Amino acid sequence: MRKIEKPGPGEHVQYVLRYFNLIPSDGRVLEHLRENLIETSAFLRSLPSDLLHYRYAPGKWTIKEIIQHLSDDERIYAYRALRFARGDTTELPGFDQDAYTPETQANIRTLDDLIDEFATVRAATLSLYAGLGDEVLLRSGIASGNIMSVRAIAYHMAGHERWHMKVIRERYLAP
Repeated sequence: MRKIEKPGPGEHVQYVLRYFNLIPSDGRVLEHLRENLIETSAFLRSLPSDLLHYRYAPGKWTIKEIIQHLSDDERIYAYRALRFARGDTTELPGFDQDAYTPETQANIRTLDDLIDEFATVRAATLSLYAGLGDEVLLRSGIASGNIMSVRAIAYHMAGHERWHMKVIRERYLAP
């Protein structure tokens, strides 16, 4: 699989480093996206079913809501990558992830359904990136008032998934 080097500081805002730092600097971000999906799916399926509706604090998401959030976020970021890759310079709006959550009805869906949707989204992301030339990966655009390159979006998606799995391990499984 092709290599995509980690983006430089001018290709993203500072806050995404918390995601980027969870991905090795080996240029294998697409492989990490593929591997993350396998690891995340196995991890989520290993959880006790009663934990899937647990909130570690008032107003926090359930694990099922986190899974749906991963799908929603990746869809939106892949759309941004497509727009930027195609040279679209239109500034894109942000989205309110907290407003999306109650609309998803994630808690009434099955775990398998949520994971299947996430796998479908991930396959589409990998397909999109497989068709992009190296020069296109350096293109940038503005979304939510922030700059992000096409390759930075790939690292965002990979690290964002790992970030949320880390949160589940630390906040939902910790004694």
